[in-house]
Amino acid sequence: MINLNDIKLAYQKVKNFAYVTPVLSSSRINQIIGAEIYFKAENFQKVGAFKFRGAINALSIIKESTEIKEVVTHSSGNHAQALALASKLLGLKAYIVMPENSPEVKINAVKEYGGKIIFCKPTLQSREDTAQKVIVQTGAEFIHPYNDYRIIAGQGTCALEALSQINFTPDFVITPVGGGGLLSGTAITVKETNKNIKVIGAEPKNADDANKSFKAGYIIPQTNPNTIADGLRTSLGNKTFDIIKNYVDDILLCSEKSIIDAMLLIYESLKIVIEPSAAVPLATIIENNEHFKGYKVLIILSGGNIDIKNFKWFAET
Repeated sequence: MINLNDIKLAYQKVKNFAYVTPVLSSSRINQIIGAEIYFKAENFQKVGAFKFRGAINALSIIKESTEIKEVVTHSSGNHAQALALASKLLGLKAYIVMPENSPEVKINAVKEYGGKIIFCKPTLQSREDTAQKVIVQTGAEFIHPYNDYRIIAGQGTCALEALSQINFTPDFVITPVGGGGLLSGTAITVKETNKNIKVIGAEPKNADDANKSFKAGYIIPQTNPNTIADGLRTSLGNKTFDIIKNYVDDILLCSEKSIIDAMLLIYESLKIVIEPSAAVPLATIIENNEHFKGYKVLIILSGGNIDIKNFKWFAET
């Protein structure tokens, strides 16, 4: 398991490439919630999401310590774009295995960043089998989207940076949780900086495997997730879950309606674009308001990659 020192070392690599994203607040949101809410805006990060931090850290380590020139991953989301761009910046070749039904906007982004796309059937088995074929054929190193300590350390730099930007100690730090890379990296950073700060994972009720796993004490895989927060439909990894068990205080849930309500509140109050997954922490605060009223809360807005033209703001939820 990694520690705060690993995350500090990661930041020395990440800061050479990543943007220092702002911490934002809104008096309107604070008044509505009854708490002081601060938003670490990773929607302004390269590729529009925190995922760039983990990718650039992992590939920087590979570049510095190995002769490997090619990497591979399977992803239809922000990790695909992050790995493609990080590879381009470091002079490596990236093979990105993507389901054939991936959104066109994300396919185009991976191409623009220089990633070589290999399409597969839209199943986890097909993704894994196709990635394995690439590994056998090319010798590329597999970079898991979240279940990799190099990725986790990179994601932890987001909270490290945020804590250095604010002049107070938050009572809570909240991140969304899907595969657990952001939450686990954040938890190590926060708890090894100040054990009195509570770290909370936020998750949709319609994709609540992390909540169930956290309560059970063992991984309960995701089954048929049905949430607009598409970045949170994955199951936890064994590495991320071990960290979450040891460092996270709780994982709270929210409804689909609350996710849309929180998105609208952030759009209207902060005047920024976020994706549904990024709204889940605020949605969780809205539904569990009694836990947070009167406290200072730092939220990591995970990303801003949303297909606005096709997003149904007022769909049945």
